[in-house]
Amino acid sequence: MSFAGKIWRLLVGIKDGLALLFLLLFFALLFAILSARPSPGLVRDGALLLELDGYVVEERSEVDPLQALLAQEAPVGEYPVHELVAALEAAATDDRIKAVAIDLTRFLGGGQVHLQEVGEAMDRVRGANKPVLTYAVGYMDDGMMLAAHASEVWLDPMGGAMIAGPGGSNLYYGELIEKLGINAHVYKVGTYKSAVEPYSRNSMSEESRENYTSLYGALWEEWQANVKKARPALDLARVTGQPAEWVAAAKGDLAQAALSAKLVDKLGSRIDFGKRMAELAGKDDWDDAPGSYASTGLKPFLADIGDKKPGKAIGVVTVAGDIVDGDAGPGSAGGDRIAQLLDDALDDDLAALVVRVDSPGGSVLASEEIRRAIMRHKANDIPVAISFANVAASGGYWVATAGDQIFAQPETITGSIGVFAVIPTFEQTAAKIGVNPDGFRTTPLSGQPDLVAGFTPEVDTILQGSVDNIYTKFVAYVAKARGMTPARVDEVAQGRVWDGGSARQLGLVSQFGGLDDAAEWAAKEAGLKEGDWHLVRLGSSADPYETLIRRMLSDDAKQAHKAGADLFGVIAQGQQEFSARLALDLDRLLGARGVQAYCLECPKSGRVAAPAQGGVGSSWLESVLGFFAK
Repeated sequence: MSFAGKIWRLLVGIKDGLALLFLLLFFALLFAILSARPSPGLVRDGALLLELDGYVVEERSEVDPLQALLAQEAPVGEYPVHELVAALEAAATDDRIKAVAIDLTRFLGGGQVHLQEVGEAMDRVRGANKPVLTYAVGYMDDGMMLAAHASEVWLDPMGGAMIAGPGGSNLYYGELIEKLGINAHVYKVGTYKSAVEPYSRNSMSEESRENYTSLYGALWEEWQANVKKARPALDLARVTGQPAEWVAAAKGDLAQAALSAKLVDKLGSRIDFGKRMAELAGKDDWDDAPGSYASTGLKPFLADIGDKKPGKAIGVVTVAGDIVDGDAGPGSAGGDRIAQLLDDALDDDLAALVVRVDSPGGSVLASEEIRRAIMRHKANDIPVAISFANVAASGGYWVATAGDQIFAQPETITGSIGVFAVIPTFEQTAAKIGVNPDGFRTTPLSGQPDLVAGFTPEVDTILQGSVDNIYTKFVAYVAKARGMTPARVDEVAQGRVWDGGSARQLGLVSQFGGLDDAAEWAAKEAGLKEGDWHLVRLGSSADPYETLIRRMLSDDAKQAHKAGADLFGVIAQGQQEFSARLALDLDRLLGARGVQAYCLECPKSGRVAAPAQGGVGSSWLESVLGFFAK
């Protein structure tokens, strides 16, 4: 009994210890969650501080807590453009806010339309006689586009600034695929539909080069016009036309070179910048560390200003990222998820609907699923406005054909009306390793699709015919939506990508304007007066885990996206994105996908998406069979 009693007391002790441990963990987690929530009470007199350590996006991606914790890497920061604009506009009229400080040290970029919207909001703050200051160790194109709208641009003396302009290289795998013995079957419609070229060619086609030249030329002109208007003293011609000579004149000192070209106004450390902010916004009574100043962060400020909701509701649904089958997103446009959001809102008595598109396209099936869901709202006899952000091409434009009016900006990338599919077969690879398929067929389709023996001519004909048919439907949707003949649409389609200005001239866009303009048009069409309506974002909700996860994984050494803040850090970041691009290209070739309406030419905003997992099938056979269901 003595031995059994000791064992019993040991087990009871272990039980009590575990219970105490779990209780402590529970209260620690509860405290962390509550403290991670933004509190309006944290807003105080001083500066609005925007620490943009990541990307400006249309829609924040969903954070997988388990994946983040297992990877021991905090998710890359994402700042929805509407939150930044709302905070800046509120700061312009809030008496508590004396100035705005924007820390771009870890800024990774954003789309040109988004940066323009934030820059215009910065201008409105300055128009209210409140200074806006930026600080960074290194400025590149995207950071400089924002900084150009600041009243003072600060640069660390050890840093630098550089303007590269749009453009770069795509990777072409045609020769590699041939060497591996892979036969990439390409089915497409559109002379300019270049998304399949990386798998069938070793270099860019002349048609694709023509499209890139026109598109990127227009984007570059818009970028220069925006920056020159915001910062007239900037010697942009010297910085971009003679970059080597410009830096050499400063004896390789990138910071002095930036100062001489008026890219920046002042050189100083973070401490110097903080002292300047303290002069403008007041000293920090809570922290006496060097360089501290009174400030309020973005989340507490947004929590404080809240959402005013007068009058009738106008719904806003966001189609952001690659359009994929299934429930993916936010951050990716899962067709089933977005269609469900729209269907759930059918009974919400919406006065109008605004569809915000920031997508280079993707799955035709998912695009059609979203278009049909929008059409169900139109059947309720409410106006539907489409608002294009940075990109609304291919599948993104397919979705837009359900709208009554399309709004875009001159910097918007749109069009790419064309479809394609790529399916690899491995008959040559099999022959190299001594595998020889053979058998008996009762019809030309027996055993097809055969990824080892290859496709019969009949299968090739059927698949190409299916792609041709989908393109015909695409053209018909555009023709009906834009009041054009199918022949005219076909002329401006063919997979060609257009800037917003050209698209408006061609009739693919109704008028210039942003989300607010689209909402105002929809409200007017619904018979609502100013102040009698408000926007409701369908499916948007704050992630209660994001801030907590960032706090738990805040070690910079574990965050690959924070490899460096100067220009050499930018190069390191580019190496990481190169690896991600390789993985994405491989997934597009080998992933289980159906017919695609995707835009290769569309510039990326910097954020490289992970290969999306579709919801249609998980094997090659399911993917190929999907073609026969079109």
